[in-house]
Amino acid sequence: MLHFLSWGRFLTVLFVLAALYYFIIILLFFRKEAVFWLRKRLGLTAAGAVAFGAVRAQDGNVGISQANTMIRGYYDTGTQLLYAVGAVLALIGAIRVFREWNQGHQDQAWRAAAGWFGSCIFLVLVATVIRSFFGL
Repeated sequence: MLHFLSWGRFLTVLFVLAALYYFIIILLFFRKEAVFWLRKRLGLTAAGAVAFGAVRAQDGNVGISQANTMIRGYYDTGTQLLYAVGAVLALIGAIRVFREWNQGHQDQAWRAAAGWFGSCIFLVLVATVIRSFFGL
């Protein structure tokens, strides 16, 4: 036995592993019975939770308004993130177009330039359109 591992800790780990093993065996071989038993037990628990939740229920409009305010607060950060991703894509695209052009594939370089430039413009336009569409 290892010196830093006590017998109590060893028996606890052994008990947890045995319980996990038997739980898996029950799920594999007695799935229908286990599901029926859990549904019966959880049905009573769910009924109690619903009754308790009805007592503590709040107005849904307050929660929706709070979520709306929080999401609108994240928009400026998301816009900056889109601009940063666009800048990284522009750098990667410029390097790829430069490489294609120097290899003598001017036709492919023009296609690559159009694709990369279009993706960067798309990211900037998405941020602008979302701002104007939702009135942020």
